[in-house]
Amino acid sequence: MEKTVIELFAGVGGFRVGLNNVSRFTESGKAVELNNWKFVWASQWEPSTTIQHAFDCYVTRFDNPGPHSNEDISVVNKKELPNHSLLVGGFPCQDYSVARTKSNEKGIEGKKGVLFWQIVEILEAKKSPFVLLENVDRLLKSPARQRGRDFGIMLRVFSDLGYNIEWRIINAADYGCAQRRRRLFIFAWRKELKYNENVLIQDTREFEFSNGLFAKAFPINIESSSRNAQKAVNIYDFVDTVAMTDNFTFLFENSGNMIDGQVKTQRVEPNIEKPITLSEIQEESENLSSYFLTQNQIKKFEYLKNGKKIDRIKPNGEPYIYSEGGMSFPDCLDLPGRTMLTSEASINRSTHVIVDKASGNFRFITPIEAERMQSFPDNWTKTGMPENRRYFMMGNALVTKVIKKLEPELSEIITNEK
Repeated sequence: MEKTVIELFAGVGGFRVGLNNVSRFTESGKAVELNNWKFVWASQWEPSTTIQHAFDCYVTRFDNPGPHSNEDISVVNKKELPNHSLLVGGFPCQDYSVARTKSNEKGIEGKKGVLFWQIVEILEAKKSPFVLLENVDRLLKSPARQRGRDFGIMLRVFSDLGYNIEWRIINAADYGCAQRRRRLFIFAWRKELKYNENVLIQDTREFEFSNGLFAKAFPINIESSSRNAQKAVNIYDFVDTVAMTDNFTFLFENSGNMIDGQVKTQRVEPNIEKPITLSEIQEESENLSSYFLTQNQIKKFEYLKNGKKIDRIKPNGEPYIYSEGGMSFPDCLDLPGRTMLTSEASINRSTHVIVDKASGNFRFITPIEAERMQSFPDNWTKTGMPENRRYFMMGNALVTKVIKKLEPELSEIITNEK
């Protein structure tokens, strides 16, 4: 099968950077793509801004961006999308509950505005052979009032559409990256494929521990993982996703699979690789004074990052104590960075503050250092967007090195398919 891709919610192209092993771009600003994944369509639209910086960056950096859309994906005609072998995308963690329509003529429908249902529409229209999605790790436990409901509904929808699935929460720093970023990765494949036949003949634990996509790309400590209990649930014990919305709850672990509706999950322990530290990605320049903190900013960060207990009042008038643990200040240069957020480089508790090598001053990380934390080439986002948007793009992005590690196994799976 040809390696053709559509990239949803593409941002500045993280999946493409990872799959095609992009580590630099030419003097004309075009990415040097070393692998041969053909991107046949990409979609990126930011509803909250007039200027579409992420889309502009994507089109600027890729010499042949392929057909691409800068409009609300809900208005895209899914049937007209090009055929492809792999659908990729990172989508928001939202409320995936479903309900019957008032007339019941359309059966069940998801909540409006939830982007997962746009993915479902594409899978219904195009029957994508393989799917690779990225999300925040808390999806496995959402919503707080009914743990596991949202992910259970997603699994049921995939199964009803003709897919089996495996998933893994991956901390990028555990596998040699420069950021302690935990993300959920979901790999789905259609049940009629040759790949599915190969999965079905395996013991599910052997598949989970050794032979699955994630096990091969991100090896685990089998001895310690084997001591963790396996849990199971059959999503077809529920009539439909409406019943699941009302009643489903389950504690999903950081690794698992679903084969024909039968879910098996357990906690696995990574075979940890040496990470990249903040010191290793730090720019060494005498021209970084614009990133230095003022004494007033330092005092604000000291307060924000210190542990604290604050008396507060609930909406119903009941008093409670809000507690917050302390954080390292400044960030330790001998560790990978913490999870980067879109608010990076603002006066915010989550912002990284490091000691500048040349001067010893406290400073923000630079846009280039933010790109290095996500394994993008230096100055990938230097395409005319303001600096605060460059940080925003990296806070929204994925660690491209994670996708790069998945690529050889994905390539083998798809090229071996009929």
